[in-house]
Amino acid sequence: MEKYKNMKLRKLANVKMIRNLIFFIALIALTFWFLFKDQDLNELINVINKADKTYIFIALFLMFCVYLIESINIRSILISLGEKKFSILRAFKYTAIGSFFSAITPAATGGQPVEIYYMSKDGIKPSNGTLTMLIQLCGFQISTITLSLICAFINPNLLSGGIFWFYLLGIGINSIALAFMLMATFSEKITRIFLKLTLKSMKKANIKNYNLRKQKLEDGLNRYFESSKYIKKHKKEFIKAILRVFVQITIYHAIPYFIYRSFGLNDLSFFDMFVMQAILYTTVSGIPLPGSIGVSETLFLKLYGTTFGTKLLSGAMLLYRFVSFYLYIILFSLIVIINSIKTKSVESQIDKDVKEVEKDYKQANNLVYTN
Repeated sequence: MEKYKNMKLRKLANVKMIRNLIFFIALIALTFWFLFKDQDLNELINVINKADKTYIFIALFLMFCVYLIESINIRSILISLGEKKFSILRAFKYTAIGSFFSAITPAATGGQPVEIYYMSKDGIKPSNGTLTMLIQLCGFQISTITLSLICAFINPNLLSGGIFWFYLLGIGINSIALAFMLMATFSEKITRIFLKLTLKSMKKANIKNYNLRKQKLEDGLNRYFESSKYIKKHKKEFIKAILRVFVQITIYHAIPYFIYRSFGLNDLSFFDMFVMQAILYTTVSGIPLPGSIGVSETLFLKLYGTTFGTKLLSGAMLLYRFVSFYLYIILFSLIVIINSIKTKSVESQIDKDVKEVEKDYKQANNLVYTN
């Protein structure tokens, strides 16, 4: 019976993943149909074929470096938390899994939980995996917001038209997330007050599964409080982690410049292209669609319209999205499949914890029934 139940849970998880994947693919198909329905496809292919492959390979390598630095960061934080040393290749596996599930789930909500789950299958404590993801996310928010605001200050003209409101939304969402993380990490007293007010509001609103949601909120905040202890104990490691993320985001923002140069263009400097990309990245981050599909493509066409010119623009957008997103998501899907097959029979600590909770719940129910 227990085996059947576990099989059923796995089946439900697989169905959910397949549903997300189908929606992800459908969204890509709809986006490309909408953007290219009036385009001459032969001309588009010719434009892409004429691009300098050397610059394309540089852009591909830079994107690989983005994922590599994240892997180095994950490995370094986990080792500082007391986990045994392991290879960069294994850390890269976690990055690949997290990136894939972030891409196919709305607002990138699926990546980190799945990443923590597969870390647990390799014997890494779920608490350490969660703390590592929180530090990585904190660094990501700090880097994204800081670079974006500096670039917007340097060239505010890029925020003309409708882009301004999307940018404001992106900055707002990222800033709120960062403020919450910092508050929860460094001020337990204020956070507890905030939690009480939130729980009271939820109770008055008769939110379904109130007790379960309350438990999740409390568990989540406790993880942030753990991160505060880590930061106080490992200040240097925390600063190094944040700096690595800064480097990671900086490299990512450099990719459009090499796409630009691949078409033989050189009117704009590296810095000009970097500023445009920093603003684009923040602008699309506020849209809760898987992989920001549709929004990224559309805003790229709008923001870089005069940069590439009418003839090259669509081809440039395709190359940029292929290099910075689609290619690696395809490759990472293979890593997810291979790893899922290899670890299918491995029980993680999370699986064990769930079984313990279920066991305690059954015992409690049997005790009530007996009495």
